[in-house]
Amino acid sequence: MSQLYDFIADTARWVYDRRITAPPILDEAVYFPEVSSFARSWITMRDEALAVASALSSVPRFHDLMQAQAPISSNDDRDWRVFVLRAYGVDIKPNLARCPATAALIAKCPSVLSASFSFLEPGKHIPRHRGPFRGVVRCHIGLSMPRDSDGRPGAILWIDDVEHRLDDGDFLVWDDTYPHEVLNSTDRLRVALLLDIWRQGMPADMFALSYLIVRAVRLGLQSRLARFSA
Repeated sequence: MSQLYDFIADTARWVYDRRITAPPILDEAVYFPEVSSFARSWITMRDEALAVASALSSVPRFHDLMQAQAPISSNDDRDWRVFVLRAYGVDIKPNLARCPATAALIAKCPSVLSASFSFLEPGKHIPRHRGPFRGVVRCHIGLSMPRDSDGRPGAILWIDDVEHRLDDGDFLVWDDTYPHEVLNSTDRLRVALLLDIWRQGMPADMFALSYLIVRAVRLGLQSRLARFSA
């Protein structure tokens, strides 16, 4: 399954890379202007995420949801757990009900294709990898970002070999088809909101291809939606 996923992802990237050019870090005013609404509400979202984290063992690990992601999720003995609120346009209603403030923000943003709380255990490393296709862009919003002994945020996100350290309430809009990796170098849980957003300004053929890819993934999720509820 992983080899098939890698082949499909590599093929999709090859096609998109020839039709869409963009830097790794994107201008939120162009690609996701609604991010300011999320950033203003980060404390409320953090409180909802931490309430979920109080029973963290019930939250699925990423590779439990998507087995093809095992190479980057189960690569060590530390967990990466993901509480999914929306997956490729499909709302996970039991999870949304547990996080009403975050759910309200998502409901106001039809461009948000997927949304989840991401929990990285202390010491967890997500190895270098690339997202599958350029029809969406990624947004990270820091909710509970622990600090290193030197006082700096200790959850490190490398994008195209450039280091980024988000603090509580910080956000970053970026293209996840560039190589990236993550390390929680601290002894505390790292919590972030991850959003996937429809890319703005795509050529018509790329928009049509993106729609078909998302539609196919959505259909594939129908029989597995129960896994997404914690």
